[in-house]
Amino acid sequence: MTENSQGRRGRPANEALGQTIIDAARELFVELGFQATTLDKVAQRAKISKLSIYRHFENKEALFGAAMTAGCRQLFAPRALVEGVDGSVEDQLMAVGSSLLRTLLRSDVRGLEAMVMADKTSQNALSKLHFEAGPAHVIAEIEALLRQLHAKAVLNVPNPLRSARLFAALFKGSDLLMIARFDQVKAEDDNEIESYSRSAVAMFIAAHRGNDDVGGCLPASRSKNKT
Repeated sequence: MTENSQGRRGRPANEALGQTIIDAARELFVELGFQATTLDKVAQRAKISKLSIYRHFENKEALFGAAMTAGCRQLFAPRALVEGVDGSVEDQLMAVGSSLLRTLLRSDVRGLEAMVMADKTSQNALSKLHFEAGPAHVIAEIEALLRQLHAKAVLNVPNPLRSARLFAALFKGSDLLMIARFDQVKAEDDNEIESYSRSAVAMFIAAHRGNDDVGGCLPASRSKNKT
C-alpha cells in the first residue's frame, strides 16, 4: 500500500504517519543534534517523502516541539499511573515520583536535554520548546494530581502549583542523574530508585504537614474545627 493510498483512508492513517515522522525525528535529534538533523534525513529515516513531513509540520522547529511533546506524554502520565493505586497518599506519590525519576534517567531523555544545552545557535528557542513540552507538562500533570488529593482531603495542598514544582525538583535534583553520566547501571538500579523515591516522597509529605501556609495532611474539615 502506498503512502498516498494510506492517507486517503482517513485520520487514523494520518495520525500513524505523523507518529512515524515524530519517532524518526526524535531518534535523529538525539543522534545528530538539532542543527545536523534535516528534514531530508528525517524523511529518509521514516521512509517517506519530504512533502509528507510538510503536510504534518510547518518546519523543523515545529517537528522538534512535537517530538518533545509526544515523548513526554508517552513516558510520563501521572494520573494514569495512580488509576490502579488504591493505597495511601505515599503509595500514589511513590508511583508518580519513581516513574518521573525513571523517565529522567532514560538515556534518550538525558540525550535530548544535553543536545538542547549544547546547541548554542538555537539554544533559546529549543530551550523554550523543551520546557513547554517537558518540565511544564510534568509540573501541570503533578499539579492536577495534587489538586485531586487536596479535593479528597487526603493531603492539604493550598498551593498546588508551587507544591508540584517542589515535588518535581526533588526528583530532578536526584544525584542518580549525575551518577548516570558515568555509571548507568548503578543509576538505574531498582533499589537505588526505590530508596531515593521513598525518601523524596517522605520529605514532600512531611513538608505538607502543619500550618496551612505550607500545607498539611489533616482533612480540611478537621483542621478548621481544631482549637
